[in-house]
Amino acid sequence: MNLADRAWSLLNRAQEVYADNPRASNWVRRHLTRLGEPVRVAVAGLSGAGASTLVAALTGEADYGAPPNPPMSWRHVPARHTWPELLVLDTSLTRRDSAAALPESIGLEADAVLYLLSPHDVEAALLRAIHDQPSPKLPPVHALAVLARADELGGGRVDALSSARQVARRRARESWIAELCQDVVAVAGLVARAARTLRPDDFELLAALAAVPEAELDPLLLSADRFASDPQRAELLGRFGLFGVRLATTLIRRGIRTPQALVAELCRHSGFDALGEAVSRYFTDRAPVLKARSALLGLGVMLRREPRPSAAPLVAELERTLTGAHELAELRLFATLRTGRVNLPGDLGDEAARLVGGYGEAPQTRLGLDAASEPPEVAVRQTAASILRMWRSYAENPVLSSAERQAVSTVVRTCEGLATGQG
Repeated sequence: MNLADRAWSLLNRAQEVYADNPRASNWVRRHLTRLGEPVRVAVAGLSGAGASTLVAALTGEADYGAPPNPPMSWRHVPARHTWPELLVLDTSLTRRDSAAALPESIGLEADAVLYLLSPHDVEAALLRAIHDQPSPKLPPVHALAVLARADELGGGRVDALSSARQVARRRARESWIAELCQDVVAVAGLVARAARTLRPDDFELLAALAAVPEAELDPLLLSADRFASDPQRAELLGRFGLFGVRLATTLIRRGIRTPQALVAELCRHSGFDALGEAVSRYFTDRAPVLKARSALLGLGVMLRREPRPSAAPLVAELERTLTGAHELAELRLFATLRTGRVNLPGDLGDEAARLVGGYGEAPQTRLGLDAASEPPEVAVRQTAASILRMWRSYAENPVLSSAERQAVSTVVRTCEGLATGQG
């Protein structure tokens, strides 16, 4: 029985135990319903980090001058290009009087978190508080950090995102960030929003600017004050920023001829597409695991708030389930290998990532078998047993560091499950 099945079973047992408690019963029913919903992603960060800008890019709604959504209002984001279907929460719209309870609310209501790192957010205190709610014992498989104003790291140059991606890769290996999230992704949030909300007159003005000789346009793009001296350009600057204007005009000069093509290139160059791929890779591709994690942690909170003797077996089973949740260890190892926090010798790193489900959860995919041929179960188990023997031998290698041995032990446990038909 996998983690999602165990979560479903525990929730149904809780529904029976608390049938006479309306509040607890409603909570259980709501979480049973949530298991079938899209992944809930909370976008969080310090004030001014760009949460609303990123959410606007996700929804494709500019929201200029619009009143904020009510606190904890989830917005549906349909699947688009690299982005999967999601339910998204902009936590920056939460009322100030409820800000103190925000980490707990996110911990109970969200399946995953996009945390926006800003230069002065040196401790990521909010992300740490979210991770500690409602349990600090599980690996942080539900969080991604985002350098959401990545163009500023490169001084607003057209190639600023290349520098920002290098910074993101370095930061992903910093120990305190590794403790709190799976990976770090660089995004120019303002450009992503401008692309997703591009208007025809925006494209016309950008095309007109691109037609201006570089010797005339470049001096205007040296500072915001110079560029904003014209009212039309000032409005464009508010939507795109200097980096966005530089990038868009450069792309048009290089051959972009339609608004649709410009939107696609801006989404790619801003890092927005790469963030969508990361959300798919770490969150929605393993949605049943993350949603089971949310349900089990929430069930733990409910059992603590509504204790009764008949729930004691549930409490014990819940603790055993969370303690032995190998799927969470697999998710964590996949991120550890991708970010380079641990490097296994030769091709072992890529093989380990495949075995723990990083490229697909089906046993055939994990084992590198031809999924189209549908080999019999006995062949799958025999292959898993052979791979298990090899990985057990790797675990005995005295050259490996402690972190590498821990990674190998996670793979060994995965192979044991595959060999016994439990993977």
